[in-house]
Amino acid sequence: MDRRVIAAIVLMMAIAMLPSVIFKRPPRPVAVDSLAVAVPTETLATTPPTLSGIPPQAPSADAAAPVVEARTVPVTTPLARYLVSTRGARLVEVTLGTYPSLTPTDQRVAAQILPEDDDLLGLQLVSGRDTLSLRDWDFTPSVDALAIAEDTPLVLTASRQGVEVELSYRFAAEDYLISVTGQIRGLGPNGGTLLVGLGRGLRNTEVDSTEHQRELAVVTKARSGTSKEGFGGLDKGVSTDLPGPFEWVAIKSKYFVLAAFALDSTAAVPEGRITGVRVRPVDERKKTVEADVVAGLPITGAGNFSFSLYAGPMEYNRLRAMGHDFYDVNPYGWPGFRTVIRPVAVAARWLLVYSHETLGLAYGMVLVLFGVMVRVVLWPLNQKAMRSQMAMQAIQPLVQDVQKRYKEEPQKLQQETFKLYKEHKVNPLGGCWPMLLPMPVLLALFFVFQNTIELRGAPFLWLTDLSRPDPFYIIPLLMGVSMFAVTKLGQMGMPPNPQMKMLLYVMPVMMTVLFASFASGLNLYYTVQNLASLPQQWMIAQERKKLVPPTPPAPVAQKGKSKR
Repeated sequence: MDRRVIAAIVLMMAIAMLPSVIFKRPPRPVAVDSLAVAVPTETLATTPPTLSGIPPQAPSADAAAPVVEARTVPVTTPLARYLVSTRGARLVEVTLGTYPSLTPTDQRVAAQILPEDDDLLGLQLVSGRDTLSLRDWDFTPSVDALAIAEDTPLVLTASRQGVEVELSYRFAAEDYLISVTGQIRGLGPNGGTLLVGLGRGLRNTEVDSTEHQRELAVVTKARSGTSKEGFGGLDKGVSTDLPGPFEWVAIKSKYFVLAAFALDSTAAVPEGRITGVRVRPVDERKKTVEADVVAGLPITGAGNFSFSLYAGPMEYNRLRAMGHDFYDVNPYGWPGFRTVIRPVAVAARWLLVYSHETLGLAYGMVLVLFGVMVRVVLWPLNQKAMRSQMAMQAIQPLVQDVQKRYKEEPQKLQQETFKLYKEHKVNPLGGCWPMLLPMPVLLALFFVFQNTIELRGAPFLWLTDLSRPDPFYIIPLLMGVSMFAVTKLGQMGMPPNPQMKMLLYVMPVMMTVLFASFASGLNLYYTVQNLASLPQQWMIAQERKKLVPPTPPAPVAQKGKSKR
């Protein structure tokens, strides 16, 4: 083990710690006048500022309407259960039957992803200087309950003050999509803007509520790309306006997402129809961050509008099938590294999920086999790299002799050094690149375990969740011991070096402390990799012991020196 090995290990540690140091983004500055939005007075204490392209809004006073008791219409699909309130035609519950909640209070109960006392699809109509909220309207549903076995819509109708609203919700049987179409009569010939409320965020369904809060964010997709705004970076009590147009806007947690899609399919180049988004933190007294998210959509002169809602898990295949870079809501990799890391992460995720679902292997066993497979595949390259290191070690006396002879002639020193490498067929970088090749896989797996919902709650042996740290620190300790063994074998047969001896003890301890907070699955993979490399390290160590370094041609060197 030489300086290149040390550099590779240090580089891995540096990259592992980069996300918390380099890529922490400051809050986005408030963009004034970006969207025509009037936020409901029941959620915001003050009237928000006006947004671009729309005159200031003056909410119209609705005439008193008879109070009708609100009820809910249950809608069930093979994947989820929804509750639609007749009060405002709002979604008040989204329960994902195939994903359990992991919180201590409702552990293993089907995950309900909407926060308590929150809802989706709180609608408002903006026309001219008038704003008409539909949140307190009483709608009449077409059915009292709906079980989705075919493409059957839930139609809700209501009227007030000469304005008639008809909404149609179509729930996909094999997906988490809801298609929303509507028609408004009596709005006026100039159309208007539909304000769609996406709620205050997502309900915590995980063991670690702190991590849930950290992952909450608003993600938008414009033609130029995606942009993320973390809830934790929002200024409390201050609205943030994100100017569109957007193809979609989403609220994400670690594993789940709510997203509104709206595309103009009639345009030559399809573009987003979401005119903008308003995000405003609520309840400044709370330690946890919640934010009202409102998206603006155009209403045609005929009073028609349409959009789609995705409320479900961040399954990569589903997100990718949606198109329009929707998988960017759950990115694999940090900005700047994503081009390299994401393809590897996607391939690693596919291998893990395929092996689990098709071969029936536990995810932990898949990781064990995966770690061994990576070392087997890299065996020839590692063998070449280690022998290149041995060759470099063998000619070190010759290199030192050249350095001594030409220490006053830098150019000559460089020429003679490269000549020496060429004569002995040694590449000084030959031992470095093979050691760096496993690093993209290790980094990719970091994101796979951080963001892949299929691994959520996956047990293995005493571990209840491979995506979470080992509660007993057994795997990190095994990883540190295995790293010590690899380093020890790598130093066998090498000349004594106090610095390398210190590294033998320091690096395993540092890596154990660093990896203790990472997913136990990542630690398991890294431990298996280390153990799988021990036979090769031992074989090379035996070859290194038999190595006889060449002696420099002293007489020739002395004669050459006397001539000068």
